[in-house]
Amino acid sequence: MDEKHIAGLSEEQKPLLTSYDAEKGDAQQSSPTAELPRSAWRVRAVIFLILMTPYVIFMPSLHGWTFSSNEELKAHQWAPDAFDGKRMTPKDAEKVFLSVPSPESALDTARAFATVPHLAGSVTDLKQAEAMLAIFQNELGIAPPATLPLFESGSDLSRNATLSITSGTATKTAWIDTYFPVMNTPLERHLQIINEDGSVAWGADVEEEEVEGDPAGEHAKTIGAWHGLSKGGDVKGKLVYVNYGRKEDYDELAAKGVDLTGTIALARYGGVFRGLKVKGAQEAGAVGCIIYSDLRDDGTVTAENGYTAYPAGPSRNLNSVQRGSVQFISKYPGDPATPGYPAYKNATRLSRTNIPSIPSLPISWNNAKKLLAEISSDSKEAFTLNGRLSERTIRLNNQVNDAVMPIWNTMAVVPGHVKSEIVVVGCHRDAWVMGAADPTSGTAALVEVVKGFGELLRRGWKPLKTVVFASWDAEEYGLMGSTEWAEDFSDFIADHVVSYLNTDVASSGSRFVVGGSPTLAHLLRGVAQEIPHPTDAGRTLWDARLDHGKLTGPASPQELTFQDMGIDWQNEELRMAELRQPENTGVSPLGSGSDFTVFLQRIGVASSGIGFASTHNDPVYHYHSVYDSIRFQELYADPGYVRHTAVAKHLGLVALRLVQTPLLPLNTTQYAMELFGYLEKVQKVASLRNITVEFSPLYKAIHQVAKASVKLDKSKARAVHKLEKAIADLKKHQMEREEAHKACATRSWRKTREWIKSVFGVESSPNRRSVHGHPSQKTLEKESGHKYDHHHHHHGHEHDEEQKKHKIPKVIRRVMKAAEVVISHNKKLSSFEQGFISEEGIKDREWYRNLVVAPGKWTGYGATTFPALSEAIEVERNATLANHEVERLSNMLHHLADNLHVSKGKRCTSARV
Repeated sequence: MDEKHIAGLSEEQKPLLTSYDAEKGDAQQSSPTAELPRSAWRVRAVIFLILMTPYVIFMPSLHGWTFSSNEELKAHQWAPDAFDGKRMTPKDAEKVFLSVPSPESALDTARAFATVPHLAGSVTDLKQAEAMLAIFQNELGIAPPATLPLFESGSDLSRNATLSITSGTATKTAWIDTYFPVMNTPLERHLQIINEDGSVAWGADVEEEEVEGDPAGEHAKTIGAWHGLSKGGDVKGKLVYVNYGRKEDYDELAAKGVDLTGTIALARYGGVFRGLKVKGAQEAGAVGCIIYSDLRDDGTVTAENGYTAYPAGPSRNLNSVQRGSVQFISKYPGDPATPGYPAYKNATRLSRTNIPSIPSLPISWNNAKKLLAEISSDSKEAFTLNGRLSERTIRLNNQVNDAVMPIWNTMAVVPGHVKSEIVVVGCHRDAWVMGAADPTSGTAALVEVVKGFGELLRRGWKPLKTVVFASWDAEEYGLMGSTEWAEDFSDFIADHVVSYLNTDVASSGSRFVVGGSPTLAHLLRGVAQEIPHPTDAGRTLWDARLDHGKLTGPASPQELTFQDMGIDWQNEELRMAELRQPENTGVSPLGSGSDFTVFLQRIGVASSGIGFASTHNDPVYHYHSVYDSIRFQELYADPGYVRHTAVAKHLGLVALRLVQTPLLPLNTTQYAMELFGYLEKVQKVASLRNITVEFSPLYKAIHQVAKASVKLDKSKARAVHKLEKAIADLKKHQMEREEAHKACATRSWRKTREWIKSVFGVESSPNRRSVHGHPSQKTLEKESGHKYDHHHHHHGHEHDEEQKKHKIPKVIRRVMKAAEVVISHNKKLSSFEQGFISEEGIKDREWYRNLVVAPGKWTGYGATTFPALSEAIEVERNATLANHEVERLSNMLHHLADNLHVSKGKRCTSARV
C-alpha cells in the first residue's frame, strides 16, 4: 500500500467504523461502498480487521436500542482505547469520575470567582477568562504555549482553533476567542418626583446600599444598578402601574381605554423576560419603563411572615435591585448589531432592532413604595390595573455608554477516537456583580466536571467522541458569547455537535430543575435517578425535582393559596403538576434565557440545562443583585456546597454517557410521542380563540414521524444484532489466523496498528513504521489472512461492483456492511432535531428557526411548542396564517419522516429543510 493511495482516500473513507463523520458534507452521497477504487476497498478491509478487536472485547449486547430505561442505557456503553491497550470500562470510568467532584473543591472555585465583580468586557472578566484557561490547561493536561492563546475572532488562529477540532491531527488544546459585540455600561442615572413648579420633591438613590453582615456589600456601587442594553435618555411623564408588564396586562389596559402615550410604565418583575416589559411599554406609547422587585413575589419568606431581611435573615433586602438585560431576547439574542453572523472587530454593524427605544431603570422595593404612593395612598388601589396616573410627574434619567466591547470565550478540547462527533459542555462566566449563584455556581460545577475528566485522562482513558468545554462570556447581556461562536461556526456545529449540555445557576434554592430536548429526556432522568440526593439520604437527585423550601413562617404556617402566589410561583406550580403526570418524562422543554438557545433554537442540536432553583418557601434569592454572594450561598442557597457537587456529577455523567457509547442515546420516538402532546395543546388554544384551523395534515405528519421512528428503533436493534454477529465471526476468524501465524502476529499487529494510527491522525512512533510509514502488502495479507492483487488498483474502475466485493474476504464484508448501517443510524439520531429547522424561521423573528420549540414571543424565557403556529393563533388571531403554519410544519415533518427511513446500504441525507 503506497502513500498516494492512502492520500487518495476521502475523509469519509478513512475512519469508517470508529469515526462517524462519514456524513460530513456528503449527505447526498449514495452508498459509501459504491464505486470505490480497489485500493479504498483494501484499506477499508484492513481498517475493519484491526479496529474490530476493541469492539469485540468491550461491546456488550446492544439489542433494543430505544433507550427506554436507564438500565438499557447503561448496557449500551463502552470505552475502547483503540490503539494503546490501556482500556477502562465505562463502569470503571464512571466510578473514577464520580469520585472527583467535591464540595470543598467547588467552594474553592466559587470563592476564586465570586468575591469580585466580573462584568462582561471588564478587566476582571478578562482575568477570569485567563483563569479558566489555566484551569483547563492544568486539569486536562494541556501544555501552555509560549504565547497566551488569545485569538481575535475571524482570524486564522481563531478559526483554525475550532475547525481543526475534527482534524486527524487534533490534540488536547485550550484557547480564548475574542468577539466584539455592542454593549453598554451605566453612567449618570436619576429617578425623581417633580412638583408642578418643576422643583424636585424626591430623588431616589438608584444604587444598592452597603449593609453590614455581607462583605459583598462593599461592591454595592461598584457596578451601577441599571439595565444592560437599555436606551439612554432623560424623560418625564405621569406614572402608570402595569402589573407584570406582560402583553395581557397592556392589552387589558388598552381594552379599558387607557392610553399610555407619554407616560412612564411601572412594572413588577416576574412573569416574562424584563426586556419584553419594556417592549410592551414602548409599543403602547410610554416614554420610559421602571421595573421593581415586589414583595408579593417573595412567597412565604417575608417580614410580614416573621422573617428578617438579608443579611440578618432570609427575606429580601429592601434596597436590593435586580439588574439585567432588556434586550428583546425572543426576537434574537447575541450582538444586537450583527444578527445571524459573528461580531468580528471589523464586522458590518446594522441598526439594532432587538433593543429598546425608550429608557428604563431597575429599582428596589423601597424606591417602588414611594412611587406607588404617588399613584394612590391606598396600596390596594395602587396595585389595581386601571390606568390611574400618578399625581405628580416622574423623571427617569438613564445615561449609558454604548460601545463595541471585547468579550472572551474560553474553550478547551479533548479529542476522542471519533473526532468528528462532538459533545459541548458549557456555562457562562460573566456576572452583573458578584454572581455567586448566577453563574459562578455553574462555573464551579463545570470546573468539577473538568477535574473529573482530567483524572480519567491521567489514568489513560480516552473518550470515544470529542468533548469541548466552554466558558462563555457576556451571557448576561443577551447570550452573546455562545451566540457569536455558534453564528461563527454554524455549519461546523450542524455537522459535528451531537449534543450541548448547559448549566448556569447550579444552585440558588432547593428544587432540582432539569430541562432539555425530549431526545435526551430518558438519559437525563436515568442519570439523576442514580445520583444520591444531596441533602436527604435514601432519596435521589431526581426526587429533588419535587423539593421545596422549609420556610413557611411562624406568622402564617399554612402554604400560600394559588391566588396569593406571585405569577412565577403560579407558573411553577402548574409546571410541577404537569410533570407529575404519569406519561410525562419529568423533563421540561427549553425556551431561552441561557446559552443552549443558539444550539437548540437556531441549529437544531439536542440540548439540556440543569440546576437547583429557588421555590416560594426558600430564602429569597437576590437575583442579579450584589447580594447574590458567597455568603448567601454558604448560609442559605447551598450550605456545604453539596448541590453544586450533585449538579457536577449529573452534568459529567451525562457527558460521559454521550461520549462513551457508539450509538448516541437520543430517543427520537420519545420526541415523536411528545409532538402529539404539543398538537393537543395548540388545538385547545385554537378552540378557546374560536380560530378554525385544519389540523389533520399535521396529525398525519406527526404520525408518520412516530411510525418512522419506531421502525428506526427496530432497525437499530437488527443492525446491532448483525454487527455483533459479524464481529463475533471476525473475532473467531482472526483468532484462527493469529494461531496460525503466532510467530509473527505481534510484530504484524504492531505495524498495522501504526499505519491505522497514521490514517486517523494519531501520533505514532517513527521507528515502528515501514520505510513509507505504512505496513507492507505482505503485512496486510498476514493480518487479513487473504491475498490481495498487487495490480488491481491500476485498473480498478474496469471491474464491476461484484468483482470488487469478491476481492474482499466475506467475513470482513459482513462487518463493513453491518457497520455502515450502524453509522447511518447514528447520523439519523444526531440530525433528528435539525429536521425541525426552517431556513425561513419564525414570523417576525426569523433568527429563531426551530418550528417545534422556541421561546415565546411575549415570554422570553418560557418555551412555546409549535411556536409559529401557536403565535398565529394566540397572538395574531389569524386563521389563514395558522393554516399556512400547519402546512409548513406538516411538510417539514414529512421530510423528517422520510429521512428517518433506513435504506439498506445508504447513508442518510441531511435532515435540514
